[in-house]
Amino acid sequence: MYATKLTLILLGALLYLLATLCWFLWLGPELVGTGSVVALIGAFGGTCTWLLVTFGLAIHIIKTARPAAGSFEKPEA
Repeated sequence: MYATKLTLILLGALLYLLATLCWFLWLGPELVGTGSVVALIGAFGGTCTWLLVTFGLAIHIIKTARPAAGSFEKPEA
């Protein structure tokens, strides 16, 4: 069970890293370099999507590591 979970975590991290590198080193600059309005809107939308995925992933990691953080139901003693 542990090996399966570790494999899925590493695969997810690898896919996120590849998608980030692909966006910032290939697709993003290509769209900005084109300079048309549609391409710039696509670049803006892609960057917003990347930011949402990144923040969502960070929140997921924080909530998984500390599930009771920020909860008013369990006051700390």
